[in-house]
Amino acid sequence: MTAARRTSGAPARATLDKAADENFPVAPFFLPRAWRDDLMAVYGFARLVDDIGDGDLAPGGHDARLLGVAPEKADDRLALLDAFETDLLRVFGPAAETPHHPLLRALRPTVEGRALTPEPFLGLVAANRQDQLVRRYATWDELRDYCRLSADPVGRLVLAITGTASPERVRRSDAVCTALQIVEHLQDVAEDLARDRVYLPAEDLDRFRVTEADLAAPTANASVRALIAFEADRAARLLDEGTALVGSVHGRLRLLLAGFVGGGRAALAAIAAAGHDVLPGPPKAARTDVLRASAAVLRRARREG
Repeated sequence: MTAARRTSGAPARATLDKAADENFPVAPFFLPRAWRDDLMAVYGFARLVDDIGDGDLAPGGHDARLLGVAPEKADDRLALLDAFETDLLRVFGPAAETPHHPLLRALRPTVEGRALTPEPFLGLVAANRQDQLVRRYATWDELRDYCRLSADPVGRLVLAITGTASPERVRRSDAVCTALQIVEHLQDVAEDLARDRVYLPAEDLDRFRVTEADLAAPTANASVRALIAFEADRAARLLDEGTALVGSVHGRLRLLLAGFVGGGRAALAAIAAAGHDVLPGPPKAARTDVLRASAAVLRRARREG
């Protein structure tokens, strides 16, 4: 039974359907069914907690009711995150303590079957809680610390689900996941600013003489484009860690990880093709571009492996 079938209700299905919009493949058809089920269960959790943090829940307050949040607090993101964390801990509690939200109920078989620990999941909740409290980052190191909560746990969960975690693979996976998070921030500069968030380090804004007013413009000026190119190069160098990661595994997992790295590279290519002007809207790679980039990652991994 797939993760999508284990859930019930239109909001839960709508959350899982967002997998098609990600920069990388979430649970592609070529993976074993058990892996696909578990990856989709983890995706459902991660997507829902991000939607809570971004205020993107389905209208009507259905998720808030499931989590036991009072109607008058249905728009209080911190209250929703606290309730969500409480429900998450039920996943790891006694079997008699059933999670309230269907996406968390769908997660429990994965947690039990793969012996997953709470830490990566709690990290993702903490990242979204931080989003409500911290809206600017002074330095690259501060942004990297945020990515350790918001992105790196996902790669660690993939390695845990597939039984392939090792200290070196985790290190390289963290670099790839941080890169993918940075790419998403670059694509979403305008959308994030509309939410009063800036994920470009203040030290880099100063270096390139970019103001927040520049980021609010309909199109990017030369300084903004140079800043985006600088951050894109940082992400590309982090993605380079992915070649050895892909080369260190075999079979279908190698294809999946190549898809993650290739998706990031294709997104960076789309940003470059837009002249690093991300302000009119997020530059997105076509599916064929992702496939080509993933194939290139596989070839390079074979050469260097």
